[in-house]
Amino acid sequence: LTFDFGPSFSSFPRPVTEFILQALPWTLGLLLTTTTFAWIIGNTVGLLAGFFHNKRAATILEVIGVTIYPIPYYILALIFILVLAYIFPIFPLSTTIRPGPLTFDKIKNILYNSALPALTLITAGFGWNILSMKSLSYATKQEPFVNFARLKGTPPRTMMVSYVFRNALLPQITALALSMGSIFNGALLTEMLFSYPGLGLLMRSAVGSGDYNMLYGTITMTIIAVATATLLIDLLYPLFDPRIRYR
Repeated sequence: LTFDFGPSFSSFPRPVTEFILQALPWTLGLLLTTTTFAWIIGNTVGLLAGFFHNKRAATILEVIGVTIYPIPYYILALIFILVLAYIFPIFPLSTTIRPGPLTFDKIKNILYNSALPALTLITAGFGWNILSMKSLSYATKQEPFVNFARLKGTPPRTMMVSYVFRNALLPQITALALSMGSIFNGALLTEMLFSYPGLGLLMRSAVGSGDYNMLYGTITMTIIAVATATLLIDLLYPLFDPRIRYR
């Protein structure tokens, strides 16, 4: 209850909480950014693929989603490391964020080192969103109220955004809340592979050095973070579904 996990065995007598407070902002920053981008991109692409399902481009988008969805986070991370850091050295093989005050150069360094882990999480995250949103938008498009709007002469863009998207989005918000645990686990694995200075790297170091206090602390913070994120999504749900708001 007091978040006092005791001293770190490998860095005695520094407390575990000090390490967690240093690593937690990195994990939360990476996770919030990538989850938001993956969710928005995936749902947008899935909406276009479902609404224009008879177009060739929609089939191509669906194939992309089917191809990406089954690939685990760590496999994608290894592919990106091999291609974009080893064969074509565009990004560093591991994260090398220099210490110091937050300046413009420091921000550029952070963005440069975080680009590859972020790309991994975004790519792994939007595959499922494409497939699920395509199915939902296609099913919603066949609903009677959408057909009635079409018969009234409603413009296709208005039907897609105001009729199909708003109704198909509700299950996607629920799915996001239910998948927060797997998304967080994927972020921790990605941090380990890229040596990103977050909770994942801290957890790997704790396992390697037998630092049980550090391991207990990081696991506890992971559980709290996932539970808090799920609660926030549930609290925000009435903003998207007025039927819950007025009950």
